[in-house]
Amino acid sequence: MGKKKSRATQTSKGERNNVRKDILKTMRRETPYIQSSLNKLDALSKGKRVMVTIANPNVKSESNKPFIRVTAQEAGWKKPERYRMKTL
Repeated sequence: MGKKKSRATQTSKGERNNVRKDILKTMRRETPYIQSSLNKLDALSKGKRVMVTIANPNVKSESNKPFIRVTAQEAGWKKPERYRMKTL
């Protein structure tokens, strides 16, 4: 297969990461809990599907799963209402 003539117009397909996995994990862990909660609340208010981790209610029967990942609506989160100065 021949070499391409022009490399200036070549764009990446975005198939692989260009940052090491351990650096990304460290950055994710360093995010404060309050900031991640605010980000989740913003996403919920925009109507996106937000997942949260809660303690497993069936811990007796599922002793190998102390925590489960559920949607925010199942966890009891409600979409925040818009603030209005005056109610009609």
